[in-house]
Amino acid sequence: MRRARWIAAAAALLLSACATAVPAPVWTGGPGGAARWTAGEAEVRPVGLGIPGGAALAQGVRFAGGVELVLATDSPLHSLSDLKLVDGDDFVSVSDAGDLVRGRLRHDAAGRLTGVEGLRWRRLTLEDGSPIADKADGDAEGLFLLAGGRIIAVAFERRHRLWAYGLETAGAPEPLASPDADFPLNSGMEGGAAAAGGWRVTGESGGVWDCAAAGCRVVVAPPAEPLPDSEYRITGLDRDPGGDGFWVVERRFRAPVDVRARVRRMAADGTLGPVLVELSLPSTVDNFEGVAAVRRGDGTRLYILSDDNGRSQQRTLLLAFDVRPAPTP
Repeated sequence: MRRARWIAAAAALLLSACATAVPAPVWTGGPGGAARWTAGEAEVRPVGLGIPGGAALAQGVRFAGGVELVLATDSPLHSLSDLKLVDGDDFVSVSDAGDLVRGRLRHDAAGRLTGVEGLRWRRLTLEDGSPIADKADGDAEGLFLLAGGRIIAVAFERRHRLWAYGLETAGAPEPLASPDADFPLNSGMEGGAAAAGGWRVTGESGGVWDCAAAGCRVVVAPPAEPLPDSEYRITGLDRDPGGDGFWVVERRFRAPVDVRARVRRMAADGTLGPVLVELSLPSTVDNFEGVAAVRRGDGTRLYILSDDNGRSQQRTLLLAFDVRPAPTP
């Protein structure tokens, strides 16, 4: 059984590798404030859900296209940990090396995701305005937008903190209220989203908090024992544009190769709903950590992003799904 699983997984990777990768249109500059962006180069390869058997979509969910970013070994676009939509198809992402990345999604006439363009990056800064130079300072894992998209909040782990930066302005960050929790070194605030009156954050090893300038309150208390990586843990969060809840992406890894991801809805009280998307081998799956949600017609378009950790055996994948609203009883 294990051998058959390996063969299926290898076949899925082979089929993906056979698809043609084409250069993404390069950013050539544009309006902006004092922030200094550097163009980033990537190739884009289309991906599907892979060999049937590992992808399960709930009723009302439709796959809407996917791409892989093919990057040079020394590219600053590796290790993307989260993404959010700024305006229309423009997106912002963050890497666990301490870089902020911007770009634009591309779609075909039917609205299916076909690529990205205009990729660019800049280094995040420390309290004194100097560029982050150390992994312990730059391990950014989550982000969300405030003030109509002018402010980006970035959640860091190792040195657990939540800092606000101007999206198009240079300068030192401003600290934001974050949970007074004893996060494990490498399992901090992975999920973050704007919420009514403030923001919501989730801990990778458990716990949900609602925060505002005055502080944070516990929505779901973290477990006495942190959730291990071998169990499903929330790695990404975004506000539901169609209601008062949220969307989450969860990841599970069991050595040596059993990596899985799933998408669910979170209610305002922190309760998780049924699984709407589940990905595992032999279908397309990787280390999914980011999620962005946007209104599309009477439903929701979701984008989920995987972190390749800068490793050649992992991939940076961006998949799209359309979720129709549940029928009224």
